[in-house]
Parts: sequence; structure tokens; C-alpha cells
Amino acid sequence: MAKISEALLSVLRCPVTGSRLVQEGSELLSTVPGPDGQPLRYAIDEGIPLLLRPDQLAG
Repeated sequence: MAKISEALLSVLRCPVTGSRLVQEGSELLSTVPGPDGQPLRYAIDEGIPLLLRPDQLAG
């Protein structure tokens, strides 16, 4: 599991809510709930945050 640096986390924002992101394991979570009331989750692939909604990654 790649740890995202605090410096990078300080500038990253959720593309949907605009909120800060926090790392939980191998994912980044939004600090403000998304439209369904749950935090939005973004995968980290080989140390690179994938800031796309899951439906955008499938295509």
C-alpha cells in the first residue's frame, strides 16, 4: 500500500464535493458525503490517486 504524502493530500480535493481527501488503506475518502450520503472513495493505483468516479473508470 502506497502512502500518499501529507503535502500532496493538502492540495488534493474530491472532484465531486470539492472537499479534502483522507487516506484510508489503499483508498482516498472525501471528508464531505457525496450525493448518496456516504463518503466518496477513490482508488490509489501504484501510488497514483485515481480521482475518477467508478463509472468513469469502467469505460
